[in-house]
Parts: sequence; structure tokens; C-alpha cells
Amino acid sequence: ERVLRIVRTLGLAAAPPGQSNKDEEEEEEEEEEEEGCEKHREPLRVFCEQDRALLCGVCRESRAHRAHTLLALPEARRRYETELQARLQTLRDDRDKLLEMREAEMRRNS
Repeated sequence: ERVLRIVRTLGLAAAPPGQSNKDEEEEEEEEEEEEGCEKHREPLRVFCEQDRALLCGVCRESRAHRAHTLLALPEARRRYETELQARLQTLRDDRDKLLEMREAEMRRNS
């Protein structure tokens, strides 16, 4: 659930090909801004790379995160979107190879 929340907040949920997530992203951003930090009820502004968590200004200044690498949400979104897209492409390529192997095996057995 935590990962899904981070992905939604960073706007990384993939839209179907040819469609934009813009309306959905705006709706989710507004929802997150309204919810904010569960502990402090402040808007979530940064992403802690070490803990992979969204932080408000109060959490950001706490001892728990003070020495951690923090990214502004737009920067974190760009970074993780690129990473996720690359991983997704690898999975698609692997799927295509498996489907080709399956078809070849079915032809051999026919």
C-alpha cells in the first residue's frame, strides 16, 4: 500500500497507450495535498530516498531524515518514472520472448 501511495503521489501510474494520466494525476495530487502527512497533516513536499517515503516539512527536519538524501517531488517523479519505464520495457521484452518461445513450441508439437 505504501509503494502504491508513493507511485500515485509521484504520478508514475501508467496510462493506457495513447491516453494521458493528466486528469487522474491532478485529482490524485489534490487528494494527496488535502491528506498530507498522516502524522502532521502538512503537505507532502519531498521524497526520502533512503526510506522511500514522502515527507512533509516537519518530517523532513526530523532527526530520522536529516542526514538522508531528499528530492523535491517533481525531481523524484522524473527519476523514478525513467527507472520504472526502463524496467517495464525489460519486462515487455521478456514477455515477447516467452510468447515467441511458446508459439515455436506449440508449432513443434502440432
